[in-house]
Amino acid sequence: MTSSQDTARRFSAVTGRIDDSDNDAWAVHEDALDLKRRGEDVILLSIGDPDFRTPEPIVDNAVSHLRVGRTHYAPALGELNLRRAVADYETRVSPHRCRVGEVAIFPGATSAIYSVLSCLVEAGDDIVVVDPMYVGYGPILKALDVNPVVVRTKPEQNFLPTLDDLRGAVTAGTRAVFINTPSNPTGGIMDQGLLRRLAAFCQQQEIWLVCDEIYSMFTYGVPHVSLRTAAANLDWLVVIDGLSKSHAMSGWRIGWAVGPDDLVQHLGRFNSMSMFGCPQFIQDAAAFALNNDEYYVKEMRDVYRERRDRVCERLDAIHGLRYHRPDSGMFVMIDVRAFEADDKVFAGGLLEAERVSVLPGVAFGESTRGHVRFSLVQPLDVLMDGCDRLQRFVENP
Repeated sequence: MTSSQDTARRFSAVTGRIDDSDNDAWAVHEDALDLKRRGEDVILLSIGDPDFRTPEPIVDNAVSHLRVGRTHYAPALGELNLRRAVADYETRVSPHRCRVGEVAIFPGATSAIYSVLSCLVEAGDDIVVVDPMYVGYGPILKALDVNPVVVRTKPEQNFLPTLDDLRGAVTAGTRAVFINTPSNPTGGIMDQGLLRRLAAFCQQQEIWLVCDEIYSMFTYGVPHVSLRTAAANLDWLVVIDGLSKSHAMSGWRIGWAVGPDDLVQHLGRFNSMSMFGCPQFIQDAAAFALNNDEYYVKEMRDVYRERRDRVCERLDAIHGLRYHRPDSGMFVMIDVRAFEADDKVFAGGLLEAERVSVLPGVAFGESTRGHVRFSLVQPLDVLMDGCDRLQRFVENP
C-alpha cells in the first residue's frame, strides 16, 4: 500500500490559484512578528488593525446579549435589527432611501466582497480594477478565476484613476468594475463627479459597479462621497462597508453589502450554503454601534488626524524623503526611490537595521512600486520613535 508521503495529493484548481509562491507581500510583517516574539524591540507599522479597544458600551451590549441567550443561528442575510441599522445609516448619508431588502450582512467586508463578486462574475470574465489596490483583492480575483483588467494610476495624481482610464479598460467581456474609495493604501478619495459619471457609464453598459467604502468614516478635511450619494440612480451598483476600522471592531467581523433586491436575494442563498450567518450577539452589538456611534467615531477620527499631521510634519524634516499626505484612512505612502529603487529591499533593510516594519508598496501594485506603506495604528510616541528610526536608516545607510 502506498503511503500519502509517496504520492502527491490532488487538490482543486482554486488552491493553485491562491497559493501564489511569488506573493510575499506580508513577508516583512511576518518577519517582524517573529522578531517581536523573540523579545526584540520592533515597531509594527505594517498592518491596518486599529490599536484602539472597541468602545466599552459596544462590548457591554454584546455581553448583555450573550447573557440573554442571543447565541443561536441567525438569518442568512443578517438579523433584522442590524440590517435596519445599516439601511438607516445608508439613508442618512445618501439622498437615496435605503430599504432593509437592499442590505446583506457578512462576517467582514472581505467576505462581503468575495460573496458579491461570486454572485456577479463567471470564471473568465473581465473585471476592471484600480492599481494600487488592497492586497486582499488579488487572492479573491484569483479564486474566482476572473481576468483583472488593471487601471494604473500615477503618484502625481494622488493615485486616483481618471474616468477615461476606467472607461477605456472596459471590454466586451467586462462584467464588473471594482473600485475602492477612500483608498487603501493611499488614502485618496474619488470625487463626486467622477463617481457620478462612472456610475452612469456602467449603467449604460449594463455592467456592475462595486465600491469598497470600508474607510468611509475616516476622512480628514476632504469629505468622502458614497457611490450611493454620487449616482443619479442605483441600478447596477453595490456598496460594501463595515465596522472594522471606524469602530475598532476588526476582530468582530461585521461588514455589509447594499445593492439591488435581486442581488441581495442571491447573496442570502450564497450565505446559506457558505457561512450561514453571523453570531446574533455580535450583530446586536453592531446595530447598537451604528445607532450610537457619533462620539466614538469622531474621537477615533480626531486621533488619527492628529497622528497623520504629526507624522507628516516629522517626515518633512527628513531630507530627500517624499510622501503622499492621505485624505483618509490610517496609512501614509512614503516614496523611498531616492534611497532605494526596490521597495522590498528598503522595507527589509529598515526592519533589519532599525526594527521598524512597513509594507512594500509593490504589494499593492505597480503604481506604488518604490513606496512603502507606513501605518498610523500605533500611539503617537511609538509613531515618533518609528519616524526617528526611519530617519536614522535613510541618513546613515
